[in-house]
Amino acid sequence: MLPNSALSAPVLIVGGGLAGLSAALFLAWRGVSVVLVEKYAGSSPHPRAIGFTPRTLELFRAVGIAGRVPEVPSGHGPPRRIQVESLAGKWHAESDWSPGQPRAERGAPARGAEQGSPCTGTAIAQDRLEPILREQAIALGADVRMNTELRSFAQTADGIVARLRQRDGREYALQARYLIAADGHSSPIREALGIGRSGHGCLQVVRSVLFRAELDQYLESGISQFQIEQPDLKGMLTTYRDGRWLLMFADDQERDEATLRAKVKQAIGRELAFELITTGRWLLSALIAERFSSGRVFLVGDAAHTLPPARGGYGANTGIEDAFNLAWKLAAVLSGVSAPALLDSYDAERRPIAWLRHGQIFARPDYASWASEAEKSVPLLDDQAIELGQLYRSRAVLGAGDELPPAQRPEQWAGQPGTRVPHLWLPHAEARVSTLDLLQRDWVLVAHDERWQAVVAGAVEQLGLELKLLPPSAELRAALGIGAGGASLVRPDGYVAWRSRELPEQPAVALGDALARVAHVARGPEDSRVTSG
Repeated sequence: MLPNSALSAPVLIVGGGLAGLSAALFLAWRGVSVVLVEKYAGSSPHPRAIGFTPRTLELFRAVGIAGRVPEVPSGHGPPRRIQVESLAGKWHAESDWSPGQPRAERGAPARGAEQGSPCTGTAIAQDRLEPILREQAIALGADVRMNTELRSFAQTADGIVARLRQRDGREYALQARYLIAADGHSSPIREALGIGRSGHGCLQVVRSVLFRAELDQYLESGISQFQIEQPDLKGMLTTYRDGRWLLMFADDQERDEATLRAKVKQAIGRELAFELITTGRWLLSALIAERFSSGRVFLVGDAAHTLPPARGGYGANTGIEDAFNLAWKLAAVLSGVSAPALLDSYDAERRPIAWLRHGQIFARPDYASWASEAEKSVPLLDDQAIELGQLYRSRAVLGAGDELPPAQRPEQWAGQPGTRVPHLWLPHAEARVSTLDLLQRDWVLVAHDERWQAVVAGAVEQLGLELKLLPPSAELRAALGIGAGGASLVRPDGYVAWRSRELPEQPAVALGDALARVAHVARGPEDSRVTSG
């Protein structure tokens, strides 16, 4: 908790959904005091997201909650979908997860530890995941204030002045150095900043009903998504794997309880006792903010991009990694190590990723009926490329040129600057650890030649930032694309910032220059200004 009257904080986060809670957790884990405000008392009774990717689980693993989030067993492929008349009725053709992927590979661990990650992803419901994130953020020192809403905010030369109101009507001002807007797709903060959006746009309004029923027998085949096709009922039926099921309608029609019960029974296809829990109405859209920051304000999650639910989990997962990308940069600037110019790289790195995923959504069959001709022509990328092989280009990376593709499978990059460091299992004490366990918190130089040891010590003394040295195995050197004398500089988010394939003529100069540029090391009072974002 913050000291005194808790009317100031380095970072104020508005919105307690997945992106906001992740931002609070990642910042608190890095030692940054944060206040998070959420206008509701708890999570939405409508669970919404359920699928979380191996990359998201890697981030949860880093902050110590992997044990609380049940992973999909290794050997299980991604969720499978089939067209049916009803659950109990006739089942038709199963649709491919990724176009062109051989059907025999569906059950393979395409998203698991054998394919470049120590994690396999999870199918936990959003309303089960949010409390885990909230509790861990609070345990690490985050000040989470439920039933509290943002009334207004203003930017000053020194920070943010926010007006907050509690549910009991009490209002007070809070000062912060930075503001993170995680306030959803309609984002009043984004609107107040005058930040527009572009993209495919609004697709349709979706209605849904959440119910509880004993239907696990229909999951024995491994299929969990059912496309209902009847003359008077078209929609999607899926499960949260905890007894709760969701029926999403293909229209925006208001239905009373009796009609909802009839439609659920129709989707099941037989007499069965079930409990209606709640209904939902939401806008299906694909829109991306024109910029992800403005001065001291940063957009994350749906405030920055709304990506429709798709096989690949591009919505919530994209927002969670937004938060991880931003958190280490805010921590570096707030500590005084890095100049605020480092924060410009948040928009430069994350907005292209949102556009990359926007393109993949409409290039695939799930949304082909909505796609424009230009969207249909977008080249399809491998799932592993989108998930684990995206490329960052910014001033926080050296050597990621425009000639490079936006994403490739991790093994194809071989340590390319701007990409996530490859996962390898390493021996550690009596167990083993992933390279990601060692390379997602601090600046680390991966180098074998002992001459780098003195170089690292000198860089730490000269630049004033923490830098660790990790001697690699021959396998890791090969995965990073460096020789026996080479070095790879890894950022605190596990992305390669710079690489020297062999020992430079002046290694101290080379590393010092690289660190000063990619870490935006603060060098004087003039570096304390806030950039426009």
